[in-house]
Amino acid sequence: MSEKPNETSKRKIYIVDDDEAVRDSLQILAESYDYEPEIFESGTAFLSVADKMEAGCVLLDVRMPDVDGLEIQARLAKANPELAVIIITGHGDVPMAVKAMKAGASDFLEKPFSDDALMDSLERAWSQRNEAAEVKEPGSDNSDNEVLERIEALTPRERDVLDQLIIGRPNKIIAYELGISPRTVEVHRARVMDKMKAKSLSHLVRMALSAGLQLNEE
Repeated sequence: MSEKPNETSKRKIYIVDDDEAVRDSLQILAESYDYEPEIFESGTAFLSVADKMEAGCVLLDVRMPDVDGLEIQARLAKANPELAVIIITGHGDVPMAVKAMKAGASDFLEKPFSDDALMDSLERAWSQRNEAAEVKEPGSDNSDNEVLERIEALTPRERDVLDQLIIGRPNKIIAYELGISPRTVEVHRARVMDKMKAKSLSHLVRMALSAGLQLNEE
């Protein structure tokens, strides 16, 4: 179970959903974990102030009557790229959520989801933001030849996962693309990180690109 943040580490959550019951439920949950929620009942209302918002995570319903979640996400990428997006979907909207994640969303949650699932997703989103903000990780003395040797030691499936990680795809998208379960992706990802001696995902990407790894994104 996710632990509650400290009082001094409250973080902003922007809840965008046209369903009042969902908004109220998410607000209560966020406040119980010491997050600072801000509520919007429409995509239009949210977009009108999105460019002025401080860093945080957006819980975004994918289907809304005025502007759908994918359009909001596309506009948000230009208005305020510092905001991480978590897509909330109903049954049958998973392909739309996959499209959103390919466009840069941090995660998607299919209704109904548990409190723990939401909190874990928020924590991952914040971790991804922090990781993306890293400029340089000191202490790496890996030569390109050593990195290439580690890549060659990967199994074919581990190499598939590595290729997907380096082009920025999260676990759920990798599972979708490779036709395997998210749990299997997690296992392969852990093995890749271990075999590559990567300290973080950003470290893994830098090593691979420095060694000249060529990737083809479809």
